[in-house]
Amino acid sequence: MKSAHRLDIEAHRRSRNWTRKELAARVLWAASGPLFRLSPKILWEWRCFLLRAFGARIGRNVRILPSVRVMIPWNLTIDDEATVGDRAILYALGPMHIGRRAVISQGSHLCGGTHDYTRADFPLIKAAISVGEGAWVCADAFIGPDIRVGDYAVVGARSVVMKDVDAWTVVAGNPARYISDRPELRPAGDASQ
Repeated sequence: MKSAHRLDIEAHRRSRNWTRKELAARVLWAASGPLFRLSPKILWEWRCFLLRAFGARIGRNVRILPSVRVMIPWNLTIDDEATVGDRAILYALGPMHIGRRAVISQGSHLCGGTHDYTRADFPLIKAAISVGEGAWVCADAFIGPDIRVGDYAVVGARSVVMKDVDAWTVVAGNPARYISDRPELRPAGDASQ
């Protein structure tokens, strides 16, 4: 039986996870929340403008819905023509990159933060997440910290991804596991099989 070590909650609460500048920016971002959330759906560029104003690197023709929650926008990079759907959570405590033409579907949670549970003071870990070009994170999927979803990969609905996903593969389940390779993409309008 392991000895009964306890978490040092007071040490955790005293720890400094954010600089004063970061704390001030977080307060301003939170205060601007209604400008983001209450904007009409079609005002894609307005939301991109707000994110850029807080340091996010947002490409051209990016579509982010107003119900998306973004934590720490200055850690966020979204490449051209990507889409982030209703109620998605981009918890970008560390660097978060969403590739060109990637789709983050409704209710998905990209979680770039965790805690070191092996230490009594339970320190915050700010981890990176990368979603590759043309990848699709389906509805309600969870992408854990320090994960890379490869180019053109598909993460099935409600999957929990805690290991990297190879390019051109389909994964699903909890925990997510390999299902198949993604077939070569047909040109738009091509109904042939």
